[in-house]
Amino acid sequence: MIYHILAVGDVVGEQGLAHLEASLRPLKKWKDVHFTVVNGENAAITGITSEQVDRLYAAGADVVTLGNHTFGKPQIATRLEDDPYLLRPANYTGRAPGKGWGVYDCGRIRIGVMNLIGRCGLDFNADNPFLTAGQLLKWDKPLFTLVDFHAEATSEKLAMAYYLDGQVSALWGTHTHVPTADERVMPKGAGYITDLGMTGPVESVLGIKPEQSVEQFLGGLPGRYQVPDGPCRMQGAVFSLDSATGLCVEVERVDIR
Repeated sequence: MIYHILAVGDVVGEQGLAHLEASLRPLKKWKDVHFTVVNGENAAITGITSEQVDRLYAAGADVVTLGNHTFGKPQIATRLEDDPYLLRPANYTGRAPGKGWGVYDCGRIRIGVMNLIGRCGLDFNADNPFLTAGQLLKWDKPLFTLVDFHAEATSEKLAMAYYLDGQVSALWGTHTHVPTADERVMPKGAGYITDLGMTGPVESVLGIKPEQSVEQFLGGLPGRYQVPDGPCRMQGAVFSLDSATGLCVEVERVDIR
């Protein structure tokens, strides 16, 4: 049997969250999606609130992953300790609350989700994501294993895909908010895309008002980041996974306006 797994790119601000609330369930029905992972670390622009996590679940997310803005809203720390469906990068220091690996029973199948953060260009005193991934995969063997690698460098993401190919069902990149056109099935059967893109305003710079980004690059003071109004898009990918092998047979990008 083929199972369809949907991964949704970073949700940015209230505008992105509202668009996801309107678009996610229709997309899941259209693509016959069995399980959905949403990166929500920018729902509050920098971080996410507990109320926004609830809204993502209500909209159709099964698991919410985070990234470098995990603790942008410090009050999320308690939720991270108590909520098994809310993951922060597994290779954060052991002193950080929460966890980055979960295994979920979904009827006839078990799905593992791993959240990692890269170290190239992201200085968060994180442990080596490659070593962390290798250690986590020793402890449990669900039928499908999914990886959200929140990283800056495309080389680091692709290297991780080759490193985990054959050990995981799918690996996707988040963080850069720009979708890549390299969706593929790796040589040993892992589904892969370097970056899913984002869920947020079309006319923006990575979800932020363009004039603020321009001002920053001019050397000025952009002020507190704001998300512009206007049409939004929800970007991500659907991974088709074979229950006979646990591996991927097809990857399809999605972009819902």
